[in-house]
Amino acid sequence: MNVKAENGRRAAVPFDHQKLDRLMEQAGIDVLVATSKHNVQYLLGGYKFIFFSAMDAIGHSRYLPVVVYEKGRPDHAAYIGNKMEGGEHANRPFWTPTLHTATWGTLDAATLAAEHVRKIASPGARIGIEPPFLPSDAHAVLEQLGNRAELVEATSVLERLRAVKTPEELEKLRAASELITDSMIATIEWAREGTTKAEIIERLRREETERGLQFEYCLLTLGPSHNRAASPQAWKPGEVLSIDSGGNFHGYIGDLCRMGVLGEPDSELDDLLAEIDAVQQAAFSKIRTGALGGDVIAHAESVLKASPVAAFTDFFAHGMGLISHEAPFLMTNHPVAYEGVDAASPLEAGMVLSVETTMLHPWRGFIKLEDTVAITETGYEMFGERGRGWNRGGRG
Repeated sequence: MNVKAENGRRAAVPFDHQKLDRLMEQAGIDVLVATSKHNVQYLLGGYKFIFFSAMDAIGHSRYLPVVVYEKGRPDHAAYIGNKMEGGEHANRPFWTPTLHTATWGTLDAATLAAEHVRKIASPGARIGIEPPFLPSDAHAVLEQLGNRAELVEATSVLERLRAVKTPEELEKLRAASELITDSMIATIEWAREGTTKAEIIERLRREETERGLQFEYCLLTLGPSHNRAASPQAWKPGEVLSIDSGGNFHGYIGDLCRMGVLGEPDSELDDLLAEIDAVQQAAFSKIRTGALGGDVIAHAESVLKASPVAAFTDFFAHGMGLISHEAPFLMTNHPVAYEGVDAASPLEAGMVLSVETTMLHPWRGFIKLEDTVAITETGYEMFGERGRGWNRGGRG
């Protein structure tokens, strides 16, 4: 569907607004006020203002982008952004028919959002908000809407909207995963005896940045230690290296883990990594459209339970996309504190999962594989699948 912008240009709605309408209807929401960076980005078709990409604070307040969307009326949609975003609109016009680029903080953004809601909402309208991503001062402004308006939770509606990825989104997730994998393998091969954890992390940052990724984090271990923070600890011959990194490609997160060893892996290391991979493969074997997410988890956990490394090994799977843990939510508080609300629901083609098995070995150290898989009609497709064995250090 096309909507006509105030400047006379016509712009396509860049997401499945009919799906959003259905989700809002099911949740009893009349008007949506999205304020999280990732959901605003999604509703704007991938746009994110670069000035606030790394931080939000400015002066006494913070950047608060807002998308207002009325159920069934994309022609009533509005975007409320920072004053500097007028230039962004001049280059690549936002699709929303109403646009305000005049804000510097949370109060003026919330005030403009409230004014727009008053114009479009009927008395007694239920206004969907994102409580975890709405500052208290902005929330107070929206509470004064009047007309018997009620503020209700809408975070789950937006999570459901993003759960199934478009082909374009899948390509971005594929690229993120491939580029991270390439960066990690190159970093492992570059590192050698005496290279410190801090140096390895900095090298990975450079490798990811040079490949076009926005570096987000690196969790790294060397030797028998389970400490993944940066430090002066140096790599020694025979020791393992675990490198777990997240990188952002045009807003989409890649999150993988690969293993390295300085020298040649001995038979014990080969066996330990094989146990990790057996759990991963057990999970993969159950992934397909229509399978229950909980069945994937249960099968992998049953294989792990029978493994000789079960006492110090853990399995986890979670959704991936604009953020590193999103729908489908398959496990409860394991290890991240949220409810596994999708465990009893069928997986759908286009969903993306991160599948990870982590071993805290008593004397060999931190051994882990983390893989990204996209669910297809017949099974799954793995992104960035290279380097799943022992990668040798000191070869760069």
